[in-house]
Amino acid sequence: MLELVLFGSFLLLLFLGVPVAFSMGISSVVTILYMQGVNALFPSSGIMYASMASETLLAIPFFILAGVIMELTGISARLIELADACFGHRKSGIALTTILAALVFSSISGSGPATVAALGGILIPALAKHGYKKRHAAALVASAGEMGIVIPPSIAFIVFAVVASDYERISIGRLFAAGVVPGLCMGLAFYLVARFLPREMEQAKASAKLHAAHALGRRKDPADGSTPDAGGAPSSTLDDVAPRQVASDAGPEHANPATMTLADIPHDASIQIRTTRAPARVIRKALVRAIPGLMMPFIILGGIYGGVFTPTESAAVAAVYALVIGLFVMRDLKLADVYKIFATAGVQAARIMFIIATATLFAYVITKYQIAETVAEGLLSLTTSTVILVLLINLVLLIAGMFLDAISAFYLFIPLFVPVLLELGMDMTTIGVFMTVNLALGLVTPPVGIDLFVAAGIAKIPFGEAIKGIWPFFLAGLGVLMLVTFVPALSNFLPDLLGL
Repeated sequence: MLELVLFGSFLLLLFLGVPVAFSMGISSVVTILYMQGVNALFPSSGIMYASMASETLLAIPFFILAGVIMELTGISARLIELADACFGHRKSGIALTTILAALVFSSISGSGPATVAALGGILIPALAKHGYKKRHAAALVASAGEMGIVIPPSIAFIVFAVVASDYERISIGRLFAAGVVPGLCMGLAFYLVARFLPREMEQAKASAKLHAAHALGRRKDPADGSTPDAGGAPSSTLDDVAPRQVASDAGPEHANPATMTLADIPHDASIQIRTTRAPARVIRKALVRAIPGLMMPFIILGGIYGGVFTPTESAAVAAVYALVIGLFVMRDLKLADVYKIFATAGVQAARIMFIIATATLFAYVITKYQIAETVAEGLLSLTTSTVILVLLINLVLLIAGMFLDAISAFYLFIPLFVPVLLELGMDMTTIGVFMTVNLALGLVTPPVGIDLFVAAGIAKIPFGEAIKGIWPFFLAGLGVLMLVTFVPALSNFLPDLLGL
């Protein structure tokens, strides 16, 4: 009956549209009142305050601040500029550019929605220009944003380390290192899907060739007086395939690396289409422009693994570094922008901290009234097969991820599932990574799917249309999840190598 009161009231409130944080808090209060009455509520405020006053969790607002600063500067465009200079000439090079830019920006922001918002405005139009359906373009960028909570530094890993410490201590540095290989596997899986998707891209290429041949035939006419062009535009009539830029707009220099300059590499949403490799001088110049952003992961992770900073201190250093770079090096920020930056970061941090406070109370109720033990005994009694139990836990997390953010889900399910998984012999590193990867998939799954909502808004397509494009990427992510779950070496290799 107690389980029905807690989880039933929580699900009812969610169904009624009450925000997750309030749903967890109210259902916890209802359960305490049901069990012990009003007097038992007095410790609740202290429990909630103590959860937010954790020194370890202080890293969260600093990482958010650093991410907001980098999002408002031109760092995302410069990262895309560098990736496109190196790989934009390749087949599906724009997809590879998307993945690489997301990997680097994820290591700056630690947030999926922030990664999508920062990169989507440039990359979604570029993907459409290169012949991708808009729904596939939005789905690729949204999926790439999933890496934001897996690639270090990850806010989700910080929360997991704090909550799971009641069962077995694990360092944030080890979790950060453990997320690298799974994050790279996710990036590779999404790139392969983007590369081999059946799409109008090939039709657009064929149409472009016909257009170019037709234009070349016209310009051989002596009466025309013009020279042959370097490319053409597709004549596709599909609504969601953006037309390629015609050669008269793109300029013949796109076909000639000797005359290519940095202006031919993207600085905004108008990424040019090219099939020639950028010359070394252009790549060097793009690299120099991207160095301030590329240094951020080295400062954060190098400081942690080098023993110079704690994760909290590294977050503070990253925020200061980002502010100095934005104001005095890249000069994309003005002093007048500082208030907006701190206000934006403060609101985001307050939202997360409030979720942590109410979720801590929820976890306290689960532990105090031994609900976790009841659930664990129930799961272990279902079957003796470790594989089936782990798959069942994965399924529950996948369904929960459709409605809950990772932080809320951690506080809800760590007390329930971590004791079971430890009993099954799974190590804490693998547990942390597979739970995080699982909940990362929730960022693109309906009905919530915040990453997909953001990407659909940028692409200016209905959310239902974006859902049609997400399923190949979701299945690829599901494949990576199974690898991470059943191949512990993927998570443990790098932290063991680093001696963490």
